[in-house]
Amino acid sequence: MSGTSADGITAALTEITGTGTEAKVKLIGYKTYVYDEELRGRVFRLFNPDKCTVQDVCEMNFVLGAAFADVANRLIKDFGVTVEDVDLIGSHGQTIWHQPHAEPVSGHSADSTLQIGEPAVISEKTGFPIVSDFRKADIAVGGEGAPLTPYLDYVLHRDQRENRILQNIGGIANLTFLPAGGGPDDVVAFDTGPGNMIIDALAKHYTGQSHDADGKLALSGKVNHMILDELLAHPYYLKKPPKTTGREVFGEQYASTVASRGEELGIKPEDLIASVTMLTIQTIINSYKSLGAPIDAVYLSGGGVQNPAIVQWLRQELKAPVYDYSVLGVPSEAKESVLMALLANEHIMGTPCNIISATGARKKVVLGYCTWV
Repeated sequence: MSGTSADGITAALTEITGTGTEAKVKLIGYKTYVYDEELRGRVFRLFNPDKCTVQDVCEMNFVLGAAFADVANRLIKDFGVTVEDVDLIGSHGQTIWHQPHAEPVSGHSADSTLQIGEPAVISEKTGFPIVSDFRKADIAVGGEGAPLTPYLDYVLHRDQRENRILQNIGGIANLTFLPAGGGPDDVVAFDTGPGNMIIDALAKHYTGQSHDADGKLALSGKVNHMILDELLAHPYYLKKPPKTTGREVFGEQYASTVASRGEELGIKPEDLIASVTMLTIQTIINSYKSLGAPIDAVYLSGGGVQNPAIVQWLRQELKAPVYDYSVLGVPSEAKESVLMALLANEHIMGTPCNIISATGARKKVVLGYCTWV
């Protein structure tokens, strides 16, 4: 799994028995393998339509396939597992474009999504069947193609007594609301807006660093409410779920616009970073309010958990207790990779696993397709 922050590849070695709501998931081990500077630079080039070419997409599809394969082989070796113990690999790939709502072309729907990391290359280099492209089937039946995580959240973390929010803060922040005693159709899930994406972009713009380490820049600054109010007026936040977003909306170009506006208003860099950090917090809080239900507990995952400014400010704004997601039995860093294993299992078992209350799809479908070279 390589997410919207594109820091590296996280892989999980997972044992799964059963399927659907009766599936049992055991995490054997996981590890994140950080991209080297050249590879990460080429990945980020893909996110900028003004710089990215068709040749870039073609090349990087195969390059990332090889990188994912190397990680899978290293993970097996690192945890002392034999190849005979491995049945298959689930690969999300790297999302480079996601547009679930696009203008039709010649009367045909252009709603689409693209994740790269060629499964044929992964299969050839590992020897295993690869299940990949989990988003496309949901879009084909009218869904957003995301979020995928609510399926794992429901299977593993539903509770009879507690209204739970599973809050991920990656490049994009997203929530899953699991009402106490609810069924799959009661699940609410959507992207709340930018998570670390704008923070990281501004940290790089002003300091050359890849992120705001330990939230020090935000914690040393002061929120500027003028620009915060301007940012909160973005139309995405007014949309009703199901809804998803990504770099297409809040990526490099948007961050550049925010930086220019901050400079126009004479806002100091640390104050601007504090302001966009509070944007992440405020859009999360506003999303909770829109649920119209009491919240008993929030469980945080994703890279944002490593940012004390995000965690502290979120706790200050919420009445409900906020826990690290790992208290539920799965380390935060491993969650999305475990999800890929679960989705791959469901594909092989023929079990539909899109949560249509979250994606807006017309029907439940089996996700992904299998490649074995």
